[in-house]
Amino acid sequence: MSIDRETFESSSEQELTELSATDRVLGFLAVNSDSAFTTREIARRVEVDDDAVSTALSELQDRELVEHKGPYWAATTDEQRRATYDGYARATAVFNSQFGEEDRDAWAARAPDEPHPSTGEDDA
Repeated sequence: MSIDRETFESSSEQELTELSATDRVLGFLAVNSDSAFTTREIARRVEVDDDAVSTALSELQDRELVEHKGPYWAATTDEQRRATYDGYARATAVFNSQFGEEDRDAWAARAPDEPHPSTGEDDA
């Protein structure tokens, strides 16, 4: 997994080496919580081999930190549950430093006023 130069220079060696495959997987899914991914896609995106990602996903599922349907995996929507996992905090910090912290107000401002047609909510 690559990191930007600023993260490289501002992080201690311990911070950079502590991010396990499990932390990377959960961090990636949490940052991309609006989507679900296959094991192979997660592996490609976090630059960890498929077997390590499969193991990480099983561990995270046992802790109820990810959800699984068919071939797809997503981070749990239970933010309190995610917050109890200390690896999540480390992974989130790394991803926030790479991609910037999420601005919930900006997301809300861009959200459409009407539900997406695929949700079927307008059929009620």
